[in-house]
Amino acid sequence: MTKGLVASIFGVLAIALIAAGCGGGNDTTGTTASLTKAEFLKQGNQICNEGNKEINAGFEEFLKKNNLSHHQKPTLAQREEVAETVILPGVAKQVEGVKNLGAPSGEEEKVDAIIAAAEEGLEKAEEDPAAFVNEEGGDPFKEADKLTSAYGLTACSGEG
Repeated sequence: MTKGLVASIFGVLAIALIAAGCGGGNDTTGTTASLTKAEFLKQGNQICNEGNKEINAGFEEFLKKNNLSHHQKPTLAQREEVAETVILPGVAKQVEGVKNLGAPSGEEEKVDAIIAAAEEGLEKAEEDPAAFVNEEGGDPFKEADKLTSAYGLTACSGEG
């Protein structure tokens, strides 16, 4: 993800899709019956695809409510509001959904790293939504995006 994406409404939406670096809490072992990696990826990507649709719908509703078009640059306050009310709650829901899947047997360390990175990114973005949507704010989900993509959670990393 590039910082320049945050400069427009589509940038905020792109962050939402990338930020959906699927994961959850750090304890992925023993939460459910162990899935195979293929099952985990299928279900995790489905959770993120559904979550991305919800984020997109919330984003469209936000545009309509604020009389914005896709071609208008929102104010920093509007970008912060959409992050707080649409993007971050949606990402948190995705994180929790994937967390509840439990890590595939033998994959706990990799999944725990993904989850930890996603939670850290979410925490940073929630602590300072203005920095999250500001061009100079950096990408708190950079590590989660890298890990989810490498693991195969492409819908969660913004590639799906």
